[in-house]
Amino acid sequence: MFSDTSSSLIRLNIGGKKFCTTVDTLTQREPDSMLAAMFSGRHAVCADSGKGYIFVDRDGKHFRHILNWLRDGVVSSLSDSEYSELLREAEYFQLLGLMDEITNVLNKRKEDEELNTELTRTDIIKCIQSEKVRFRGVNISGLDLSKLDLSYVDFSYACIKNVFFSRANLQCAKFRDVDAEGSIFHNATLRECEFTGANLRGALLAGANLQSANLQDACLIDCSFCGADLRSAHLQTADLTNANLEGANLEGANLKGAKLHNANLKGANLQRAYLRHVNLRDTDLEGAKLDGANLLGAIR
Repeated sequence: MFSDTSSSLIRLNIGGKKFCTTVDTLTQREPDSMLAAMFSGRHAVCADSGKGYIFVDRDGKHFRHILNWLRDGVVSSLSDSEYSELLREAEYFQLLGLMDEITNVLNKRKEDEELNTELTRTDIIKCIQSEKVRFRGVNISGLDLSKLDLSYVDFSYACIKNVFFSRANLQCAKFRDVDAEGSIFHNATLRECEFTGANLRGALLAGANLQSANLQDACLIDCSFCGADLRSAHLQTADLTNANLEGANLEGANLKGAKLHNANLKGANLQRAYLRHVNLRDTDLEGAKLDGANLLGAIR
């Protein structure tokens, strides 16, 4: 016979597995549970002869997780199937707090899995058929999205490393703060796109139409803009170190504060471009057109 006046130490035999715990552990965290009721002192609980274990006819596989919950309020990290088994035990012992915690963990896992699910080209095509398409913050690295109409799509904050956008229509698309390292925009339409703060290191934009595109503060190191149309583009404080702009049309472009160290502007059209205070000392300007360019304070 158990009595709360004898000892706070409780010996339990759960389906053949033996555990030792205390009255406080079994009663304090979940005061409305079956375990709390059993050891509250209001009921007589019989122990077996010998070592005095109280037998409960349940599978003892997960009872240690129940005890850890009652002690610390923490659910152990388990597989989904193990969580389902533990949930059944929590239901039996009427541990409502543990049931809620397990349900929250399973729901969070499901949400994380949905967020991390890789999209395919087919998924993208289905999505762009709806209005106001957004892929903000998603990871679509390595996909082939060439020749698709992705105009006005919002890719802001997404990871689009090594994505193929060749010949795609991306007019007015948003790429704010994306990680697009190594992506291919060959001959793509990027008119009025926003690349503010984007990482385009090593990207290929040869032949792309970037008229009036906003590339302010973008990392354009090692990019290829050969033959690209950058008329009236915003390139303020962009990093164009080692970029290849040979034959690019930068007429009317704003390059205020841009870094052009070792950039190749051979044969580029820089007519009426804004190049005030830009350091052009290590820039290859052979054959470049600078008629009407604002070079006040530029270093050459």
